[in-house]
Amino acid sequence: MGKIEIERGGVEYEDNTMYGFINTCLQSLVIEKFGEETWEKLKVSAEVQDEFMTYTVYDDTITMRLIQEASKVLGVSLEDILKLFGEYFFKFCKMSGYDRMLRTLGGNLTEFIENLDALHSYLTLSYQEMNAPSFRVEKGKDGEMLLHYYSDRSGLCHIVPGIIEAVAKDFFNIDVTMNIHDMNEEVERTGKKEHVVFLIVQKTCRRMRSAYPIRLRDSEDIERDHKALKAAFLRMKKDYLEASICPGKKSHWDAVRGIVTLGKGHLCDAFKPVYPERLWMEVKTFCTAFPFHIVFDEALRVKQAGVNIQKYVPGLQTQKTQLDEYFSIVHPQVTFNISSICKFINSQFVLKTRKEMMPEAWKNQPTLKLRGQMVWMESLRCMIFMCSPKLRSLQELEECKMHLSDIAPHDTTRDLILLNQQRLAEMELSNQLERKKEELRVLSKHLAIEKKKSETLLYAMLPEHVANQLKEGKKVAAGEFETCTILFSDVVTFTNICAACEPIQIVNMLNSMYSKFDKLTNVHEVYKVETIGDAYMVVGGVPVPIGSHAQRVANFALGMRISTKEVMNPITGEPIQIRVGIHTGPVLAGVVGDKMPRYCLFGDTVNTASRMESHGLPNKVHLSPTAYRALENQGFEIIERGEIKVKGKGKMTTYFLIQNLNATEDEIMGRHKITFDYKVSQGATPTKSTKGLGPMEAADQEPSSDEIKTRPFPNDSMPSVFCVLL
Repeated sequence: MGKIEIERGGVEYEDNTMYGFINTCLQSLVIEKFGEETWEKLKVSAEVQDEFMTYTVYDDTITMRLIQEASKVLGVSLEDILKLFGEYFFKFCKMSGYDRMLRTLGGNLTEFIENLDALHSYLTLSYQEMNAPSFRVEKGKDGEMLLHYYSDRSGLCHIVPGIIEAVAKDFFNIDVTMNIHDMNEEVERTGKKEHVVFLIVQKTCRRMRSAYPIRLRDSEDIERDHKALKAAFLRMKKDYLEASICPGKKSHWDAVRGIVTLGKGHLCDAFKPVYPERLWMEVKTFCTAFPFHIVFDEALRVKQAGVNIQKYVPGLQTQKTQLDEYFSIVHPQVTFNISSICKFINSQFVLKTRKEMMPEAWKNQPTLKLRGQMVWMESLRCMIFMCSPKLRSLQELEECKMHLSDIAPHDTTRDLILLNQQRLAEMELSNQLERKKEELRVLSKHLAIEKKKSETLLYAMLPEHVANQLKEGKKVAAGEFETCTILFSDVVTFTNICAACEPIQIVNMLNSMYSKFDKLTNVHEVYKVETIGDAYMVVGGVPVPIGSHAQRVANFALGMRISTKEVMNPITGEPIQIRVGIHTGPVLAGVVGDKMPRYCLFGDTVNTASRMESHGLPNKVHLSPTAYRALENQGFEIIERGEIKVKGKGKMTTYFLIQNLNATEDEIMGRHKITFDYKVSQGATPTKSTKGLGPMEAADQEPSSDEIKTRPFPNDSMPSVFCVLL
């Protein structure tokens, strides 16, 4: 995964960019601490994308927008958000596999901080765009410590206390507090650089421990160690006396070597090195064995240089050459003088050759970068820079016209180049996989949206359970419903209107009318069967049996009559008039056809409902005798029309539905979210025939939770059995 760094939640980059690892960490923090909904809200308010890829570089304004929006949404100060992010970033790095790498940085907190720059330098081999901050530690009095923090970006220093306090507690078992001691801006060659000094104070007297866990010892172990220590000192004394008395038997160095060999275990802490009186190495051998090194004095005059650094920077062969004429400091970003270098003596330094000082033929080549350690030699009042070429891959080695043989065999830079070559290839492969994964995620999201559109369109044409069976390639068997209520409607004088109007006017009129009717089907939960010309057909109690089917269809009919007042006749400019007929009875329902299948109703009930419509009057809701009995004593005003002759049925006593006495016009139209208290009339409870129904066969079981949710009418008299429809 990404990189380990402190600034910007971890990593700073040139050109105000950073890798997606940081944004992924921020996403993980918000989701874990505040929930998925909060993260979605932050993404919308910050106007950022859905996912971040680990090895992709993003503009750092994305992270800043997320942090600022998090501060607003959560009602937490920006400083607290940054500190919380710092604490979580340390935890996130451990979870991402960097636990061991971080633990090995130092044996105590001071060593840990001093080696952060070295870690950053190593990470730049794989993440070339890193522009990490710099750290410098000063030890104060009474165990206090001053941490100097340098960054190209301002306002993000509050991340540092979060990480350092978490590291101190987790790795070294100490509680520290960090407060800003001083803050200013320093003008460096890269521009203004924020310099923040933190005062680090240990809060408790908890014993400081190593980054590695140590086994607690009991009193017997301690006593045994004391005895071993005493015996070791006695042996050392005896060996030393023997070496002094009998010099012929054992040389002075053998005696010392024997003493040091005995200094194992707890005696290692008392080890003191022995230095020779002079350096047993020729100057020529030293310059050859360490081909990349430079010795310079306080005035930056070059005193000595390795053979290969002279080869690739010919100007260093001239005596008393000024080092800053041929090199600039890349990291840490400090002024090129002895005092600034001494401040960061524990940091890794990266020097870069100045292209204008190179031979004319070399100016098209990449500039050479040298990475290494500065060591101050007090007796000589000189500084030695022990370094190696900073190369990330074999390609860069070739571009610099160098070979592996130019690097000393003992220099691990050889291995780093080869290992990093493989690492870069793995990163590129991982990056490609992440990009493909992101492309698939986007395509999957778009596919889900299009699938939802297709399903919505399909469910508008067929009942959901029927559509699902057809998608699975199954045959949909017909089902019989022993009681339901069917409604037909048509437009009065529709033929005359068509004869006198343009076709587009007819289409607009019908579209306006049917759109209003379609909304009413959702209000009263009735099923729209089909429309043919000006005829509109709905049914209640199919495909989901429900006891209040008659009341629902009746309220739907009253809503239709109200809706048509807003649909104008293209000829007269007056509201159109409709006829509505309703009948209650048994039907057979099923899917007809393979191409453009339709869910159709069959039976005499359909014919009778159609007769009620055709024998009705303008703006009247015509009821059959069975529909009247289903609505009787249910809060509707109904008047008797009388006995009429119905084609194919003979004489029938029919009725007109006037109004619902218990519901307002707004309630019927669904303008207010009010649930009707539908009551089932006596003898109107739906039952189910079990003959030849296939998947619609009866099931002696309680209704499913989905069925219950779709019936917000508590007084429905529910049947004991249901067909399995949804």
